[in-house]
Amino acid sequence: MNMSKESPANALIRTVCLFLSTLLTAAVLVQHASSQQRSSQGSSLALSRPSALVGSATAADKNTPECITAIPPGTILPVRLNSTLSSTKSRKGQPITGRIMQDVPLSPRVKIKEGSKVFGHIVEVTPATSGADARISIQFDKLVSSHQAISITTNLRAIAGFMRIMQAQTPPIGPGESDVYRWLTTVQVGGDVVYGAGGPVTTGDDPNDVVGKSVDGGVLAKVRGREGTSCRGPIDGNDTPQALWMFSSDACGTYGLDHIGIEHAGRTNPTGVIVLVSASGSLNVRSGAGMLLRVNASSPD
Repeated sequence: MNMSKESPANALIRTVCLFLSTLLTAAVLVQHASSQQRSSQGSSLALSRPSALVGSATAADKNTPECITAIPPGTILPVRLNSTLSSTKSRKGQPITGRIMQDVPLSPRVKIKEGSKVFGHIVEVTPATSGADARISIQFDKLVSSHQAISITTNLRAIAGFMRIMQAQTPPIGPGESDVYRWLTTVQVGGDVVYGAGGPVTTGDDPNDVVGKSVDGGVLAKVRGREGTSCRGPIDGNDTPQALWMFSSDACGTYGLDHIGIEHAGRTNPTGVIVLVSASGSLNVRSGAGMLLRVNASSPD
């Protein structure tokens, strides 16, 4: 068979065409792959973004505290009085306020935050005379926490003067011990002993009788009744640990307030009205005094 030989010019042309065809094919394949990658990334972002948003919403839901719908009867409110009570200067109807000094747990996800405010007013003022002791009647009727206003009716379990509150916050430290200040033992108003930050709380009579624990801002302990007084333990089935700030689990009455007593705690009619009386001269309770208010039971007893 006879075959004619390809000329050098034709061979060169065929080689150039083959090279250009190969380049064109490669370019098309690269463009297609790039297009697929962008499409895949777009789909991935479209799928991942909603998931991220859902995850964020779920996290926000978990971190958002529930609203306070009601405060269970028997709940203790540890309050610092922001107003001075004076039988010579205070006037009927005068507003008074207090500050919640420790987070008050109501349930696993609900609490009254430290720094919340209680609001009330002076109901009556009776100056001291030769025939009558000085008296001041007060009432707290509203609590504001996280921009929520909640109506409250409370009675007074215990009250302590400003200096007595300061003593409960101060360990009996010696020279060179200030660096471990918060880990030292302190004594609550009423006698309970706190064994440093995060430590147990015991009764003053028995170091083995643990009644609570130290937490940020104060203590959590189950409220105890005190023999010989009207102060009770848990009421209305509310036996959860209470926020007691600088007070003992059985604190009851007045501390560090000479000649001043609680004539009416507000548990019975007139419910919510607290009457303080001075057995000697005028009655003065300086701002900074500490109080344990207790949310009234569902029915007076």
